[in-house]
Amino acid sequence: MNKRDRAAVLLMARSALIAAALACASTAHASRCSDLIQAFGSQLADVQCFESADLTTNNAATTPADNALTPPLPFFAFTPQMDRSVIAPVAGQRTPITKAVPGVQLDARIASDPTGQARFLLRMPDNWNGRLVVAGASGTRSEFNGDFAWSDYVVQQGYAYASQNKGVLNLRLHGASDPPGCRLNPVRPVFVNFYDDDPGQPFARWREYMIAAAKLARVGLQAHYGHKPRYTYAVGTSNGGYQVRRAIETAPELFDGGVDWEGTFVDSGAPNLLTDLPPAVLNFPDYVSSGFSASSTAAQNIRAAGYPPDIVIGAASLWNNHYGTTTDAGFWEVTFCQWQKRLDPTYDTYGAGTGTYNYIARLSVSDVGQQLADFATTGRIQQPLITVAGTMDSLLPIDHHARAYARKVHAARGEGQDSGEAPPYRLYEVQNGNHIESYRATFPQLELIEPHAQHAFDLLVQHVEGGSPLPPDQCIPRGGQILDPPPEPGHCASLFAQ
Repeated sequence: MNKRDRAAVLLMARSALIAAALACASTAHASRCSDLIQAFGSQLADVQCFESADLTTNNAATTPADNALTPPLPFFAFTPQMDRSVIAPVAGQRTPITKAVPGVQLDARIASDPTGQARFLLRMPDNWNGRLVVAGASGTRSEFNGDFAWSDYVVQQGYAYASQNKGVLNLRLHGASDPPGCRLNPVRPVFVNFYDDDPGQPFARWREYMIAAAKLARVGLQAHYGHKPRYTYAVGTSNGGYQVRRAIETAPELFDGGVDWEGTFVDSGAPNLLTDLPPAVLNFPDYVSSGFSASSTAAQNIRAAGYPPDIVIGAASLWNNHYGTTTDAGFWEVTFCQWQKRLDPTYDTYGAGTGTYNYIARLSVSDVGQQLADFATTGRIQQPLITVAGTMDSLLPIDHHARAYARKVHAARGEGQDSGEAPPYRLYEVQNGNHIESYRATFPQLELIEPHAQHAFDLLVQHVEGGSPLPPDQCIPRGGQILDPPPEPGHCASLFAQ
């Protein structure tokens, strides 16, 4: 055999080896999903699993299209693309994506849910750092709610990411066979029904599915990587922040710490959502009639209900965005309606009035107090927890939600300081932060909360895994960051700073 023939034989052999290796790799990749699905067994149904070249949202396949389930659900029931934009800033201000993150993504229905609505998402990067982040979901949003704000941030660092939808779908347009629904805002006669208000959907389920997501994720990680996560962290925004608090209060064996961003405070005593929202709804029309006068009686009544001052720029009003006269959907009335129909269903929402609802009076004629008590936060945290909240939150006012929960934590431990055995709790207030990050595009006086929530997450990890002290409670000034020592310890002196 001459030199040329030997070279040809060697080349053919090398090509065969490469082909065999590629075939083996392809088979291994194909089996990763099948092995994962097999590990979950009957715990999941309708599983969608795939190899992903990039688990960040730079990959269009990472977040599915709205209503992209088989069989199809009613329009608005499953809205992943819409959901991920709800808690994130506008494009250009979101989490920077600096690299692709290859791995495996799985999305499925949780088979044990009798309503058939509970859903679970798991992302497993190939370059896993041995840790897990479990995310809550805001509002009535899907398991893809945190894709911009949380998933993009943590998967780039190598964390596995799990999420869930609180066991419930979003909403549907009101149909003839539906019970009375909620209108999207006070001036447009578009009525919807929230799945959260259907039978079998008590808000107490929200905690259950945060816990379920952590347990399911551990099964998946064990099957995929060969071992469970070394550390697990809970993160979430709004109602998802509530889920974080309940996880840290009740499941210390599953979670090593948490960050709640604008978490919803739930308590059967006033104030709560059912005491705060009606005065805002009732007084806003008179505030408009006053020419948006900050000194009007209506404006004073809204601020007295706990809300921060309005920001008015030309025809734009921050309060108006929440009331809903110029947007497709407001927040004040529809949120009140959703909670009232779940917690006090015998009340005639639009007949008796949304703005005239009196929670204290309803305590003696309904079980609304017990309904709230059934899923109330206790403040008895069992792992480190950080709350990050904005002073200009016009949906969940800071003194009635973030600060109220901080007071609950300190009351539960009997003092306002960390004791030797009590896990640390911190409240970081973002001066001029608002519940809806995208509103900063209209109102430049607002500050984004997302970067501070993500920084708080990193500080939490450093504390849990390295023992670094958490910076004290503080007000984060405009353009500032969480610091130790802080420039303004404790609460922000004012809700709005120019």
